[in-house]
Amino acid sequence: MPHLSMSSPLGPLTVFEDGGAVVALEWGRADGGSSSAVLKKAKAQLDAYFDGKLKRFDLPLVPTGTDFQRKVWGQLSKIPFGKIRSYGDIAEAVSSAPRAVGGACGRNPIPIIIPCHRVLGQNGALTGYSGGDGIGTKEALLRLEGYAAL
Repeated sequence: MPHLSMSSPLGPLTVFEDGGAVVALEWGRADGGSSSAVLKKAKAQLDAYFDGKLKRFDLPLVPTGTDFQRKVWGQLSKIPFGKIRSYGDIAEAVSSAPRAVGGACGRNPIPIIIPCHRVLGQNGALTGYSGGDGIGTKEALLRLEGYAAL
């Protein structure tokens, strides 16, 4: 599968592409790699995001998951830069329970671009994050976006 590794302020990231769409973003470097228009665009947008110059990603995304997970990820993609929602807010939007939303967030194959870091627990609690250094990475992403309540 075509992929491109890059450096970021949070450590190395690798973006994967299939059929002209981003399908995954993983923490760490992957051996080999290749280049494509979508991968170059993803890298450029991620660089701009980390430089504080991009607030909304514009990439073709095809995350693999269940219908429920894709519904949750669709809601996550609607959360604006620098804003947060609770697991309960997302659960209400998809007619589910907060714990199920948390599970879908934990299985998000395209973190950062599909912003699961913008979902917090009840009363703004920084709860789990499956990428990088966990909650420390979630906090770093929210700070980068200027979320002031940290």
